[in-house]
Amino acid sequence: MPQGPLLDTNSPLSAAQAQRLNEALAELSVDQMTWLSGYLAGLSNQGGMHSASLSAQDAAASSAQPEIVVLYGSQTGNAEGVAEQARDSAKARGFNVRMADMADFGKKEFKAPLNLMVVVSTQGDGDPPDTAEGFYELMHGRKAPKLTDDTHFSVLALGDSSYDQYCKIGKDFDARLEALGARRIHDRADCDVDYEDAAERWIDAVLERYITLTGAESGGSSAGAGQAIPATDLESANSIYWKKNPFQAEVLESIVLSGRGSDKETHHIELSLEGSGLTFEPGDAVGIVPQNDPAHVDELIDMLRMDADSELGEGRRLRDALLSEFEITTLTRPFLEHWSELSDAAELRRLMDQESRDELRDWIDGRHIVDVIEHFPVEGIDAHTFTQALRKLPPRLYSIASSFEAAPDEVHLTVGIVRYETHGRARGGVTTTYLADRVQAGDTVPIYIDRNKNFKLPHDDDTPIVMVGPGTGIAPFRAFLQEREERGAKGRNWLFFGDRRFRSDFLYQTELLNWRKKGILNRLDVAFSRDQQEKVYVQQRMRENTVDIYTWLQEGAHFYVCGDGERMAADVHRALLDIVRDQGGLDEDAAQEYLRELQQAKRYQRDVY
Repeated sequence: MPQGPLLDTNSPLSAAQAQRLNEALAELSVDQMTWLSGYLAGLSNQGGMHSASLSAQDAAASSAQPEIVVLYGSQTGNAEGVAEQARDSAKARGFNVRMADMADFGKKEFKAPLNLMVVVSTQGDGDPPDTAEGFYELMHGRKAPKLTDDTHFSVLALGDSSYDQYCKIGKDFDARLEALGARRIHDRADCDVDYEDAAERWIDAVLERYITLTGAESGGSSAGAGQAIPATDLESANSIYWKKNPFQAEVLESIVLSGRGSDKETHHIELSLEGSGLTFEPGDAVGIVPQNDPAHVDELIDMLRMDADSELGEGRRLRDALLSEFEITTLTRPFLEHWSELSDAAELRRLMDQESRDELRDWIDGRHIVDVIEHFPVEGIDAHTFTQALRKLPPRLYSIASSFEAAPDEVHLTVGIVRYETHGRARGGVTTTYLADRVQAGDTVPIYIDRNKNFKLPHDDDTPIVMVGPGTGIAPFRAFLQEREERGAKGRNWLFFGDRRFRSDFLYQTELLNWRKKGILNRLDVAFSRDQQEKVYVQQRMRENTVDIYTWLQEGAHFYVCGDGERMAADVHRALLDIVRDQGGLDEDAAQEYLRELQQAKRYQRDVY
């Protein structure tokens, strides 16, 4: 048997199947497992005999079906989930389907003509997923494959319209495949954070084009093939509860972690999973379905001079919809374009021009929808017209800060509460203030589990790991350490943690020091930026340990980063690149290739936001 437990990520089994098999195997003796292996071999042979009895005509018909390659690049799992949905829908229509991660897709894959369905996300403001960086560079570099119109494609781009470079990576791949000579068979679909319905429409439309294009005989019905429940959830024990049908989890505790004198507010929140059947692994996240601040909703309605009970259809009323259905804070380009048309304000129209892009970005910074309404008022607008350009209120994802093995009926979160003031208004994070101000112990919070296959502990418990998690980025590493303690893992563990002040911001200090005392946490390096005149961050601590970090990597260590993706993750990446370059005697290109190989081998994983 492979080292470590069976998982859906290291076997062809679903998560639920792997869990049941692990439980069954744990109760078997060596003799029983030997007998079972022979029994399973016999069953396999019977299956082979049965398969061999298929008619040559059926086998030929199967091989004659056209192949579709579903190619994906995914950071947190959303793009992979859509790709799995596309795979299942294509199979239901009778296609042969091959699903491929961009991390494993190279130039040689393009030697024969392909029928491609490309699903890729954009990280932050215009970056490819970590595992897709190598493929992105290949396709946009001098070594890119020369394609012909026998290679067909369509692209689904996932992104967030609050970013300036919305869906940039999908747009880049769409343009590049065409420039290399491939034939676009359906227009690119750009999907915002509420992507499910748009993704389903794209899948159906592209597959219908492939049926027409290839003359394939549909082997199934499209009805129900593109269900909104992600395929990743359908294959797991968590299929009942998801973002549109969350579990109501009772709040067991909400403890302020930050101490006296801190200028930050960080909460440790414990939620009950009792009776839910929900399971998770270290590295997964909890999706929380929040509500908007009622005071902000009322301010918005008053400013628009609307009736809170205005009908929106299907029994929905304006105030209720603004509380729980629509995003009413974050500014997106679609909303600004909509408001520009409604207000006909010359200044807003000017800001929306392409040449004013940088000025618009600066103007948006720190402002919300209410500021646009205040600056560019529209008289007599009705509720339906206003909500038409609002996007759905998306769930917020929080890295799980506990191990299911250590606390199976609970899930823990580490939440930094967002509060600030800009342009004369007090602001707050939608979900963080919901959790901190309006939810108390005994209340329930709507949640679901969001699995992240790209942020996982090594399968081999003897593998060393290095974790970099400043601030609330400590959350998944608390789960990692709990899990390794429960499993009796022998692999060494090294944590870099940083925050502002030792006395007030050393999150989970007692637990971390206890793990170090037990020998579970072999090394702990901390950086408290405000405790001395010159600020010190985790990347400086890494540079102080250059030799040891490189030695750990050479010995097979996995390297993890969690936290701020805008600055911290980039600084840590640069420090790691310098360490590899200097200690390995490599030039810049070779050092970058070293890190790409780590990423492709799932030995360098990031959970950044």
